[in-house]
Amino acid sequence: MGYELPFIGLLVSLVFTGITGFYPGGIIVPSYLVLFMDQPARIAGTLIAAFMALVSYKLASHYLILFGRRRFVFIVLIGGIWALLWRELFPSIFPLSLEFRVIGWVIPGLIASHLERQGVVVTTASLVTVTVAIFFLGRILNML
Repeated sequence: MGYELPFIGLLVSLVFTGITGFYPGGIIVPSYLVLFMDQPARIAGTLIAAFMALVSYKLASHYLILFGRRRFVFIVLIGGIWALLWRELFPSIFPLSLEFRVIGWVIPGLIASHLERQGVVVTTASLVTVTVAIFFLGRILNML
């Protein structure tokens, strides 16, 4: 069931987005998060990196003109930088942060982009809903 789950996740994300109009942190993001449901610390680390990217964007937007594609690319790049810092720098400073590794380089930026566009509550609730739905749908299909 390993290879089919991301494709099922894409379908569930597309259906959820079509019905509600809310993006769960990007169409592909829940498919990646569901692969790490057995490692909640990695999911938490990814969400922390996404929130840090959002805060960095909010601070930078006071000094830079960021909208449209520039906004999106800036947020994804900042998310990647936070993922890199989380992976390379933080374990030497905080040894416990090794468990909170970030999932991918782009995922925090995608989540942060939707956090900025839709709001924290809507995006987080959508992300949790779709990820849990994909997880349980995968379990059900695995039993068949």
